[in-house]
Parts: sequence; C-alpha cells; structure tokens
Amino acid sequence: MSYWGLVCCLTLEWMALGLWVGGMAVLVGAVIPAVFNTFGGQDSGGVFLTRAFEGYQRFVLGAVVVLSVGSWYRWWTREPAVAVGRWELLVMGVMVVIAGLIILVLHPKAAALQTQAFAVQGDAKKAALESLFHVLMPIRILYMVTLVLGIILMGIKSKQSLQRTGVPA
Repeated sequence: MSYWGLVCCLTLEWMALGLWVGGMAVLVGAVIPAVFNTFGGQDSGGVFLTRAFEGYQRFVLGAVVVLSVGSWYRWWTREPAVAVGRWELLVMGVMVVIAGLIILVLHPKAAALQTQAFAVQGDAKKAALESLFHVLMPIRILYMVTLVLGIILMGIKSKQSLQRTGVPA
C-alpha cells in the first residue's frame, strides 16, 4: 500500500483523537469556568454551554468517522506496521457507543428539559431545574469517561508505534 496514504491516514486519526480529547479538555478546563464566571445568569450561561457542547458533538461525530475509516483503511492494507489492535478497537468502540448515547439520547433530553426549565418561574422552575440536573449528571460522567478512554487510546496508539519501531518495552 501507499506509504503516503498510511501517513495521511495516521495523521488524520491522531488529529481526530486530539480534537475529541482536546476539545473536552478545553470545554471542561476553560469554557465552563469562563461561562459561569462571566455570564450574568444561569439561563444565559446554560444556553451558551448547550450550544458549545452541540458544536463539540459535531466535532466528535467527525472524529468517529475519521477514526472508523482510518482503522478500516489500516486493517484493509494488511500492513503489519499499522495493524489495528484489539484493545484499540475495544476502547474506540466503547467511546463511540458512549458518544452515541450522549448525542442521540441524553443530550436531546437535557436540551428539552433545559428549555422547559427556563420557560417557567417559581417553584415549577426549581422542580424543572432539578429534573435537568438529574439528566446532566450522567452526561458529565459519560463525557469524563470518554475523556479518560481517549487518553488511554492515545497511550495504546503510542505504545503500538514504539513497538513497531523496535523500542524495547
């Protein structure tokens, strides 16, 4: 197979994984604190973060496509130097399933609850916000799990690269 095709494939895979992991790190470490320390109220900050996470989810969907196509291409080439390992596929598969759960099930439910909570006042608002926070907690946990899995996947890919070059373990 083409040497440059494999170089491009691996480059795109690393870029996609970097966007997935780095995007989450930036959202958690910079965007969320900035929003809640800058915006005037919970409503406007919450809407902004919802939009920010929807943008991030589009990057994740792109990363899923790139990582999937890249893994398939490396498998298709049958080139031992870029072989797709079982652990790599397992970790990536779990990340994709979690991302799908967040994007297709949990986030739409949270967005609907957020709209509902921001539309009401008084005691009804308090109850609606509690419902929203009950949905947001598992989403936060799942995002952190994908962050950790992404870092693990980077480690797996790095280890595979070093093993292929003959660097002793």
